[in-house]
Order: sequence, then C-alpha cells, then structure tokens
Amino acid sequence: MPSRQSSIRLFQFAGIDVFLHWSWFVVAIYELSGPSRRYTSFTWNVIEYLALFAIVLMHEFGHALACRQVGGTANRIVLWPLGGVAYVDPPRRPGATLWSIAAGPLVNVALLPIIYAAGHTSKSLGWSQAFPNFHALLRGIWFIDIGLLAFNILPIYPLDGGQILRALLWFPLGRARSLMVTTVLGFFGIAAFIGLAVWLQSGWLAILGVFMLLNCWGGLKHARALLKIGKLPRRDGFACPRCKSAPPIGNLWKCSQCQTPFDTFQTGALCPACGTQFPVTKCIDCGAVHPISEWAIARLVPVGL
Repeated sequence: MPSRQSSIRLFQFAGIDVFLHWSWFVVAIYELSGPSRRYTSFTWNVIEYLALFAIVLMHEFGHALACRQVGGTANRIVLWPLGGVAYVDPPRRPGATLWSIAAGPLVNVALLPIIYAAGHTSKSLGWSQAFPNFHALLRGIWFIDIGLLAFNILPIYPLDGGQILRALLWFPLGRARSLMVTTVLGFFGIAAFIGLAVWLQSGWLAILGVFMLLNCWGGLKHARALLKIGKLPRRDGFACPRCKSAPPIGNLWKCSQCQTPFDTFQTGALCPACGTQFPVTKCIDCGAVHPISEWAIARLVPVGL
C-alpha cells in the first residue's frame, strides 16, 4: 500500500489529510505522453486525467466520511497510480463496516446522473458542435465514472465489492469466518482477473492483479489470526472500552523496549522483564488503545468469531 512517508501532502478537508504519492507523477507523464485520439489539444488530456483522480478522491472521501459517521476513525487519503486509498478504521460491527465500504461506490452512482445531465445539456445547447473538446471531456468523464464503479464493485477482495460481500457475510458467519470465505473466493476472482490481463496483454491489469493478490493473501492471514485469537480463553473483569470484547489470556502483547511478550492484564500494563510501564493498552480485537484502568470498568459482552 502507498505510504505517507513517500507522498506529498496536498491539503486537508474535514480533518482528513490528502496525500499524493510520488509515483503518480511518473505514471501521469507516461500516460499523457501518448498521442491524443479524442481531443485536438493536449490540455484536454491533462484535464481528463485530473478529472479521473478527482472522481477517485470523491470516492475515497465517501469511504472516509461514512466511516466517521458510524463512529470510526478516518484521517488520511493517499492518491497513487492505481487509484486511491482511504485509511479507514470503522467500529468492528458488520453494519458499520458495510456502510463505510459501500459509501465509496455510492459516490460514483450519485455522480452518474450529474455527469449525464451535464452532457445532455451540452448537446441540447449545441455545445457539442461549438465546443467539441468540452463535450468529449464530459463523455470521457462519464465512461471513467462507470468504469471505476464497475471495477470497484467486483466481488473480489480487497476491492469494495469483495469487502461489501465480507460485511454481508459477517452478519451470519462472524468477523473471522466472513473474512476467510471472502478471501478464498477472492483468489478465484483474482486468477480470472490475471488471466484476462494475460489475454489482453495489459500490463496495467497485470499490476492490478498482483496488487489484489498481495492484499487478498494479507486478508487470509488476518482471518487465520482472528480465528486463532477467537478460540483463546478470555479474561474476566476487563473489556475493551470501544468494542466491549474481553481480552484474551496469554502473552499477546510485546514490550516496545525489550521485545518481551507478556500478558499486560496479568502484570497491570507493566513489562515483567524491563519494568516499562505502558500508559495505554491495545485491544487485540479492534486495535483501539485505552488506559488499562478504563478496561476494568467497561461493560463485558460475549466474543464471537
């Protein structure tokens, strides 16, 4: 995934920082260096390319704002040649996850009638003849939006469609098993996608296929870890203030100073090897961090897979 360290900060909106990865410029130069087949001026090619990433940016803001709406954390978006990445952390609930993911494609759906109305108005006013480049731009943006929507809703993890499928399966199967099923199905979809890339001899599709494969493999490993953690015995008297899950028993926390694994709830957030006292404790289930004193008063609920 693109990192913040290798990106340029563009701006901040609604508390969300937007970054542009350096590789975007390299690919932009390559893509725009080819001959123009749709426009009479190179400037319109640049505008269309920027419009592509404007749509991607709105898509990612859909994810981020929806995640915040359900009480999650979303404060960073990174644009790069393969699109955009919204770093969202919704509450560990299927409904919250579903809305956070589905909001992105819904932005593309909402843009379709707007772009169509603009194109229809342009044609009815005669602009398609007077300003053919502008009318061609609207047509290009229309197909860009449809293409991004169709690609993103493919039921292949980690695409939005695959994550939406995972959120829907979460209701009957639970968090870990839904991720396991979705990633396994995702491998079949990725194999077909890579086969299509080879058949079309498309380097970009091949790169996308490899990107999806790596992320799907990461999702499978995460699912295995969740299944393993879900089978561990849980400690009475403590619960995560955020997700309300009782912490598992075992040396699952590691000291950042001496790297010693220990059970933070057994030692009171104190490393038994070097004596480092930790002000906050991370939840194994949802990743939230809170002082251990807040865990002791949180409400306990059953933990499922």
